[in-house]
Amino acid sequence: MLEKNITEIKDSFLKDIKSVNSLKDIEDIKIKYFSRNGLVSQLFEQLKETAKEEKPILGKKLNQLRAEVSAHFEEIKERISSRQSGKEKNIDLTLPGSQYIIGSKHILTQTLDEIKSIFKGMGFSVVNGPELESDYYNFEALNFPADHPARDMQDTFFISKDFLLRTHTSPVQVRIMEKHTPPVRAIMPGKVYRNEAVSARSYCMFHQVEGIYVDTDVTFAELKGTLVSFAKQFYGSDLKYRFRPSFFPFTEPSAEMDITCYLCKGSGCKICKNSGWLEILGCGMVDPNVFKFVNYDSEKYTGYAFGMGIERIALLKYGITDIRIFFDNDIRFLKQF
Repeated sequence: MLEKNITEIKDSFLKDIKSVNSLKDIEDIKIKYFSRNGLVSQLFEQLKETAKEEKPILGKKLNQLRAEVSAHFEEIKERISSRQSGKEKNIDLTLPGSQYIIGSKHILTQTLDEIKSIFKGMGFSVVNGPELESDYYNFEALNFPADHPARDMQDTFFISKDFLLRTHTSPVQVRIMEKHTPPVRAIMPGKVYRNEAVSARSYCMFHQVEGIYVDTDVTFAELKGTLVSFAKQFYGSDLKYRFRPSFFPFTEPSAEMDITCYLCKGSGCKICKNSGWLEILGCGMVDPNVFKFVNYDSEKYTGYAFGMGIERIALLKYGITDIRIFFDNDIRFLKQF
């Protein structure tokens, strides 16, 4: 008898559920079948009066019935609820798909990658070093005298008496020469730190690429040829440039390389201080005193070194007038590159 009732109630439920069109119909179905006195509940009451040997089989069928009708009920309930709340939407398959914005490399990373690619093509390797540096590698081994202004607290971020945030990537040059005998040819990119006021032309943290080449019979002419080749590959073959005498503690003789002002094209403006030229890097022949710290024979070996700020290189190439914009994370600026 109970088995017959199970079949009849299942058939009745499937028939009723097909005619459901509203939330009120859903509520009526719930009361009819799932309330305390509903038809499914009544079947479980009947199970109590069934013979002991039949209870396991009929109980299993009752549980299957309850699971099946509950699943159908929840499915229809969700469909009706979605339809009446306006959640169901007609999809127009002819419309274009959603466009996802894909990120890209930061303009400084792009600039550094291009610089590294050019120097790799000229036989330079790429070497990295620590940003937390000792006074010895940052100053002493690079021929900075003890009274040099860069060693003052107002110019350098000292962590302790003997350690600081490096002010240039030149210390990596010393580390390389300590570990390798000539020939040595490498560039050293990385972050550097200086205690400077933040302005349109300066920042307390920026990026540098420095390079060194040491071997027998290395000349200043080779240095100029290397840097001119780099500048023309980076800025264009029609680039106008010049070298000016300068001074750096770790090179002698020293020079700075200028290119035509990107804004006024050489006629003179505020950016270039009416000179028509803008500095892009410093360079020179490695001072023999530096070779003493790494046990190189300065009578046998000569070499050149150079260094440039990546932000400055990018400023000049793309005509940007404020260095701070590189670090503002303004998507309107970054997406242009």
